Amino acid sequence: MSLLSIIKSKSLTTTKLHLQNAISLNLKRQFATKDNSKMFCYQCEQTQDGTGCNGLKGVCGKTSFVASLQDLLLNVTKKISTFTSMSRQLGTKNPEVDRFVLESLFSTVTNVNFDEVRFKEYLQKAESQLEKAEKDYREVCQSKGIQPKMPTFAKSFWKANPDLGSLIEEGKKFSILKRNRSKDLTGIEEMILYGIKGGAAYLEHAKVLGIEDEEAYSFMHDCLKKLTEELSLDELLKLAMDTGKWNFKVMELLDKANTQGYGDPVPTKVSISPVAGKCIVVSGHDLYDLELVLKQTENKNINVYTHGEMLPAHGYPKLKKYKHLVGNYGGAWQNQKKEFSAFPGSILMTTNCIVPPSDAYRHRVFTRSVVGFPGVQHILSDDLSPLINSALLNKGFLKDSPRKEILVGFGHKTVLGIADLIIDAVKSGAIKHFFLIGGCDGYELDRNYFTDFAKRVPKDCVILTLACGKYRFNKLDFGTIKHKGVEIPRLLDIGQCNDSYSAIKIAVALAEAFKTDVNGLPLSLILSWFEQKAVAVLLTLLSLGVKNIRIGPRLPAFLTPPVVKVLVDNFGIKPISSSPKKDLKELLKK
Repeated sequence: MSLLSIIKSKSLTTTKLHLQNAISLNLKRQFATKDNSKMFCYQCEQTQDGTGCNGLKGVCGKTSFVASLQDLLLNVTKKISTFTSMSRQLGTKNPEVDRFVLESLFSTVTNVNFDEVRFKEYLQKAESQLEKAEKDYREVCQSKGIQPKMPTFAKSFWKANPDLGSLIEEGKKFSILKRNRSKDLTGIEEMILYGIKGGAAYLEHAKVLGIEDEEAYSFMHDCLKKLTEELSLDELLKLAMDTGKWNFKVMELLDKANTQGYGDPVPTKVSISPVAGKCIVVSGHDLYDLELVLKQTENKNINVYTHGEMLPAHGYPKLKKYKHLVGNYGGAWQNQKKEFSAFPGSILMTTNCIVPPSDAYRHRVFTRSVVGFPGVQHILSDDLSPLINSALLNKGFLKDSPRKEILVGFGHKTVLGIADLIIDAVKSGAIKHFFLIGGCDGYELDRNYFTDFAKRVPKDCVILTLACGKYRFNKLDFGTIKHKGVEIPRLLDIGQCNDSYSAIKIAVALAEAFKTDVNGLPLSLILSWFEQKAVAVLLTLLSLGVKNIRIGPRLPAFLTPPVVKVLVDNFGIKPISSSPKKDLKELLKK
């Protein structure tokens, strides 16, 4: 078997993993001494010095090689979408191209794929997809007797199947720092791209569950095409708002996919205490992969735990029916190294949020879908035997821990089911204010702000939360508000970041009941952000006219001061301060 055929093999062999490590190591030796091997990336919140990662490795652990390959893949993806957008306007669609663009975008989201070899495979596919997209466009023009309007961008160059080193060098041409645009315009272009990448992640989750939408695909391609053009500031700001509206539609599709597939979430007590037995922990966001694990481990004496953003899965009726879904393990994504080192079983990473694994547990990690890391086993098919066999070989938990529980399952259907009670509680003064405290978690100590803020919220106020930022406070006892004999929990866990649609739907429904808009409600939004899905959600909120959002722990590096001023002037966006007490006092005046 040749070296290339081994690399392309879909088998989960040790040989493949060793070869990937060897290739990666060789690349490091080849390029690490070159000054021009440095990266530039500011797509997530934890950028170096708050301005952008510009060394041989980003704060997330992404190497400059992977950053370069991602820049190249995004460049080719925009070209594919340019042809696809023009073809769609003439009535031609290609589902294969649609799905490839979706997966390519998702693969470049923070903490998804760190594997140089996998990105080479994406780029090889991208070249063929670009040819396919161009061919589709030429053929539909010919069929309609139209002269093709060919884009001016240069074609890709790697038809001779170049090595990874050549692709990395090519990718450097498309670094953010190589743009000819101003920093202000480049920052807005990147904000739009990040919104599209975040929405693509949501759309991919829905697609896996059988829900796709032609309008959603059309806007995705149209938007990427526009990002190849030199739009003005006003045109870019409009495109950003349109991206937010698109993402709201995408989140609605995902909500439909999740609830059709697994039922509407219901309030559910979830154990956060390990029990004795062999075990698998599932992290990420993908409910489909969790269901596969549950089905294939049934009657095998293996306990299944959720981790991170998978916590809300316990509220879905068709998932909670599995008795061996025994609880939630650990906290948010950034604690993986400590938590997974201590976990005595196997680990499945289903979507974004993987952290570079340590040697203590690397051999027990398996990835799915777009997730990748050098030296980690990737499962391509729905047969999860490698994961299950690994779990059976590990010792598992040796004894039960004292049982502790948290409450999840407050999707929009559950909350709006008691809307009359909530509205009456507000009118009577039993509930004075709502605080949506949610979003991404991260490493910085100043994220303790969100814990401190939640603790200070008065007892006559309700906290809504979603995404992994809730791990800062979701194990605290906030008690209930009693009204008309019903005890309303003061902390309502709406779900994943993917479930932001539920939060928006709840807010809009309450606004209609009070004959006002969302801004007129006794509601304050305090959001923590980290990666591109959070950018997509922020654009959605802005596109719906939601104002006075507090965001932290710091504003995005890709937004320059003039652009921030536009957002402040138009939407009242404000960074959180260093004092939760001060911010809370100001917000309660509303």
